[in-house]
Amino acid sequence: MDAGQELVLIDTNVFVIDLRYHRDPNYAQNRRFLEGIELSDRGFTTLVNLFELCGILSFDLNREQLNDLWVHFSRKYGVSVLPPPDFETQCPVVEQRRVFEFVASRSSFGDALMVAAAERYLPFVPTLVTWDKEHLQGIFKGGVLTPQEYLARK
Repeated sequence: MDAGQELVLIDTNVFVIDLRYHRDPNYAQNRRFLEGIELSDRGFTTLVNLFELCGILSFDLNREQLNDLWVHFSRKYGVSVLPPPDFETQCPVVEQRRVFEFVASRSSFGDALMVAAAERYLPFVPTLVTWDKEHLQGIFKGGVLTPQEYLARK
């Protein structure tokens, strides 16, 4: 399958670069990747990633801006968030044993939580796109690419 047709899970750091680090050397490629995803309707992220993104940006955004990010994130980037963000629903729990297995295999808690959520809610997504490729290879069951590598496959 050509990269333009492939379903992809997008890690938090891709969104952080787009929203916060416009001078990052990878910003232009990161932006091109996100623009392509927005047009393709093939991008996904987890609720864990959205919570992580909001937590990172909470130091720079006021409550109203943070709420806008939460509410409009999916539409802004053209990605699906699973499970869907909904303040009226109890936060879903991932399998604790699975998170512990990832942590025990030398994964950070955030990465372990994200991959466990992806296994539960996005098992049909074969590729993870992240700038932390070395941290996620071996714990994510599918392919792991940087945005640059993903764009080069097109």
